[in-house]
Amino acid sequence: MNSSREPFVKLVPLAELRPTQITVGMREVREKRKRWQETEARKGAEFLGKHMIPVILGAKDRHYVIDHHHLGRALIDDGVKDILVTVVADLRTLEKDAFWIFLDNRGWMHPFDDAGQRRSYEDIPKSLTDLVDDPFRSLAGELRLAGGYAKDTTPFSEFLWADFLRRRIKRKLVEEDFAQALEKALGFAKSEVTNFLPGWCGPIGED
Repeated sequence: MNSSREPFVKLVPLAELRPTQITVGMREVREKRKRWQETEARKGAEFLGKHMIPVILGAKDRHYVIDHHHLGRALIDDGVKDILVTVVADLRTLEKDAFWIFLDNRGWMHPFDDAGQRRSYEDIPKSLTDLVDDPFRSLAGELRLAGGYAKDTTPFSEFLWADFLRRRIKRKLVEEDFAQALEKALGFAKSEVTNFLPGWCGPIGED
């Protein structure tokens, strides 16, 4: 097993990229696709050059995505064929179980379904096109854009917010009245009940 000390950049087919999570927020995917369409004609190449997808090399030279799943899915949906990736680590010598355990312990995977339940590594899709929609991941993403919390380096921080919101807001509301669900989410985000979550920026009470 080798970790890349210098960035190793290569062009690979988007269809060959393998996820390290089960879900995405399809609302967020659609927004990223819209932004790409607005950018493609004028600065498409520049955009892709600045948004390389980080991957882990696994057995059979497979590329496992550890970030930008939403962008990858959006580009596939828009017909983009190839993408630049940067290889973060080379784990091609590891056996299957050891590979997934290593990713799990490094915070490079998120095997949770759209109900927030942890699943087996085997349940992770083999293609970005097979990722499952989790409306609470979309809500968490929109909440951050609305100023509910700050961008944070904690792995899968949006999923932590999504799991919190899943336990307090009905899925039906998120699916049928996203604006009202976002208003509720903002209420939680600006209170102390979420002060343990990454990127929390609510008010700090007086001692």
